[in-house]
Amino acid sequence: MNTVLDLISWICLLAGGTVIIIGAVGINRFPDFFTRLHAASVIDTLGCMLIILGLIFQAGLSIVSIKLVLIVFFILFTTPTAAHALAKAAIHGKIKPVLSNSGEQTSKSS
Repeated sequence: MNTVLDLISWICLLAGGTVIIIGAVGINRFPDFFTRLHAASVIDTLGCMLIILGLIFQAGLSIVSIKLVLIVFFILFTTPTAAHALAKAAIHGKIKPVLSNSGEQTSKSS
């Protein structure tokens, strides 16, 4: 049983690391701040959750796994909040999203 938990743990750890690396490389392909911000927050949350899940399997039932679960809740609440705050700051800073396929920065007419 211990080998199965180790295998599941390493699969989660490697999957989380892979998701974060692929997401970091993929963020460079997005055209503007807002799409990059959205992708970064989603990738960060998914990758961290997989890594922490792998660490929980490694720790077993202990105080360490309880602390890791608390870290999961902290990340689930702070990542969307931070992304929202950054997006609001970008809007107040007059950064406009790219709305066309040509890569020009245009604003949506109201």
